[in-house]
Amino acid sequence: MKWVTRAHVHVDRVACPWLIARFIDSHAEFLFVAPSMVKSVAEETGAIPFDAEGVELGHKDGHCSFVTIIEKYGLKDPVLHKIAEIVNAADTGNLDKNPYAPGLEAIASGFSIMFPDDYENLENQFLVYDALYAFFKLKLAKENVK
Repeated sequence: MKWVTRAHVHVDRVACPWLIARFIDSHAEFLFVAPSMVKSVAEETGAIPFDAEGVELGHKDGHCSFVTIIEKYGLKDPVLHKIAEIVNAADTGNLDKNPYAPGLEAIASGFSIMFPDDYENLENQFLVYDALYAFFKLKLAKENVK
Protein backbone atom coordinates (compact mmCIF):
# COMPACT_ATOMS: atom_id res chain seq x y z
CA MET A 1 0.00 0.00 0.00
CA LYS A 2 1.11 3.55 -0.65
CA TRP A 3 1.10 6.17 2.09
CA VAL A 4 1.56 9.89 1.47
CA THR A 5 2.53 12.79 3.71
CA ARG A 6 4.29 16.13 3.65
CA ALA A 7 7.93 16.32 2.60
CA HIS A 8 10.79 17.39 4.91
CA VAL A 9 10.14 14.83 7.63
CA HIS A 10 10.69 15.49 11.31
CA VAL A 11 9.57 13.70 14.50
CA ASP A 12 6.00 12.63 13.67
CA ARG A 13 6.64 12.03 9.94
CA VAL A 14 9.47 9.64 10.82
CA ALA A 15 7.69 7.96 13.73
CA CYS A 16 4.52 7.34 11.69
CA PRO A 17 6.26 5.58 8.78
CA TRP A 18 8.20 3.48 11.31
CA LEU A 19 4.93 2.53 13.04
CA ILE A 20 3.22 1.79 9.73
CA ALA A 21 6.11 -0.26 8.31
CA ARG A 22 6.74 -2.24 11.49
CA PHE A 23 3.17 -2.83 12.78
CA ILE A 24 0.58 -2.12 10.08
CA ASP A 25 1.90 -2.56 6.53
CA SER A 26 5.23 -4.33 6.10
CA HIS A 27 5.15 -3.56 2.36
CA ALA A 28 4.38 0.14 2.82
CA GLU A 29 5.64 2.56 0.18
CA PHE A 30 5.94 6.16 1.33
CA LEU A 31 5.50 9.26 -0.81
CA PHE A 32 6.62 12.69 0.36
CA VAL A 33 5.09 15.70 -1.36
CA ALA A 34 4.43 19.40 -0.83
CA PRO A 35 1.73 19.99 1.80
CA SER A 36 -0.66 21.35 -0.83
CA MET A 37 -0.35 18.13 -2.86
CA VAL A 38 -1.02 15.48 -0.17
CA LYS A 39 -4.75 15.13 -0.87
CA SER A 40 -4.44 15.23 -4.67
CA VAL A 41 -1.61 12.67 -4.68
CA ALA A 42 -3.68 10.47 -2.36
CA GLU A 43 -6.62 10.66 -4.77
CA GLU A 44 -4.45 10.03 -7.86
CA THR A 45 -2.45 7.12 -6.43
CA GLY A 46 -4.82 5.62 -3.86
CA ALA A 47 -2.26 6.32 -1.16
CA ILE A 48 -3.38 6.75 2.43
CA PRO A 49 -2.64 10.32 3.56
CA PHE A 50 -1.20 10.89 7.04
CA ASP A 51 0.18 13.73 9.15
CA ALA A 52 -1.28 16.41 6.92
CA GLU A 53 -3.94 19.06 7.39
CA GLY A 54 -7.49 17.74 7.27
CA VAL A 55 -6.74 14.02 6.84
CA GLU A 56 -8.14 11.21 8.98
CA LEU A 57 -4.66 10.14 10.16
CA GLY A 58 -3.55 13.61 11.23
CA HIS A 59 -3.32 15.51 14.50
CA LYS A 60 -6.49 15.19 16.59
CA ASP A 61 -7.56 16.56 19.96
CA GLY A 62 -4.07 17.87 20.72
CA HIS A 63 -2.38 14.59 19.83
CA CYS A 64 0.06 13.91 17.05
CA SER A 65 -0.59 11.64 14.06
CA PHE A 66 1.36 8.76 15.67
CA VAL A 67 -1.31 8.60 18.40
CA THR A 68 -4.11 8.86 15.82
CA ILE A 69 -2.67 5.93 13.84
CA ILE A 70 -2.32 3.78 16.99
CA GLU A 71 -5.97 4.47 17.83
CA LYS A 72 -7.23 3.94 14.25
CA TYR A 73 -5.54 0.54 13.92
CA GLY A 74 -6.29 -0.55 17.50
CA LEU A 75 -2.65 -1.20 18.38
CA LYS A 76 -2.52 -2.35 22.02
CA ASP A 77 1.23 -2.96 22.46
CA PRO A 78 2.15 -1.05 25.66
CA VAL A 79 5.61 -0.31 24.24
CA LEU A 80 4.02 1.57 21.34
CA HIS A 81 1.98 3.59 23.81
CA LYS A 82 5.18 4.55 25.68
CA ILE A 83 6.76 5.65 22.40
CA ALA A 84 3.57 7.53 21.54
CA GLU A 85 3.92 9.59 24.73
CA ILE A 86 7.43 10.61 23.68
CA VAL A 87 6.57 11.34 20.05
CA ASN A 88 3.49 13.29 21.08
CA ALA A 89 5.42 15.45 23.54
CA ALA A 90 8.21 16.07 21.03
CA ASP A 91 5.92 16.76 18.08
CA THR A 92 3.40 19.00 19.81
CA GLY A 93 5.93 21.32 21.44
CA ASN A 94 5.41 19.90 24.91
CA LEU A 95 8.99 18.83 25.50
CA ASP A 96 8.57 19.21 29.26
CA LYS A 97 5.81 16.56 29.32
CA ASN A 98 8.13 13.59 28.79
CA PRO A 99 11.80 13.23 29.83
CA TYR A 100 12.71 11.52 26.55
CA ALA A 101 11.01 14.09 24.27
CA PRO A 102 13.84 16.66 24.16
CA GLY A 103 16.27 13.90 23.16
CA LEU A 104 13.99 12.66 20.38
CA GLU A 105 13.55 16.23 19.11
CA ALA A 106 17.34 16.71 19.08
CA ILE A 107 17.87 13.40 17.28
CA ALA A 108 15.24 14.29 14.67
CA SER A 109 16.91 17.65 14.06
CA GLY A 110 20.32 16.04 13.72
CA PHE A 111 19.08 13.41 11.27
CA SER A 112 17.40 16.13 9.18
CA ILE A 113 20.76 17.89 8.89
CA MET A 114 22.66 14.67 8.15
CA PHE A 115 20.05 13.31 5.72
CA PRO A 116 18.08 16.06 3.97
CA ASP A 117 16.60 13.44 1.64
CA ASP A 118 13.42 12.14 3.31
CA TYR A 119 13.95 8.55 2.16
CA GLU A 120 17.52 8.47 3.47
CA ASN A 121 16.36 10.06 6.71
CA LEU A 122 13.72 7.37 7.21
CA GLU A 123 16.09 4.55 6.34
CA ASN A 124 18.61 5.71 8.90
CA GLN A 125 16.30 7.00 11.61
CA PHE A 126 14.20 3.82 11.73
CA LEU A 127 17.09 2.37 13.76
CA VAL A 128 16.45 5.00 16.43
CA TYR A 129 12.85 3.86 16.75
CA ASP A 130 13.85 0.20 16.69
CA ALA A 131 16.27 0.94 19.55
CA LEU A 132 13.64 2.93 21.44
CA TYR A 133 11.20 0.03 21.03
CA ALA A 134 13.78 -2.49 22.32
CA PHE A 135 14.67 -0.22 25.27
CA PHE A 136 11.06 0.21 26.40
CA LYS A 137 10.22 -3.44 25.81
CA LEU A 138 12.98 -4.43 28.24
CA LYS A 139 12.11 -1.62 30.67
CA LEU A 140 8.44 -2.63 30.80
CA ALA A 141 9.37 -6.30 31.19
CA LYS A 142 11.60 -5.46 34.19
CA GLU A 143 8.83 -3.34 35.73
CA ASN A 144 6.34 -6.19 35.34
CA VAL A 145 8.70 -8.64 37.13
CA LYS A 146 8.82 -6.50 40.27
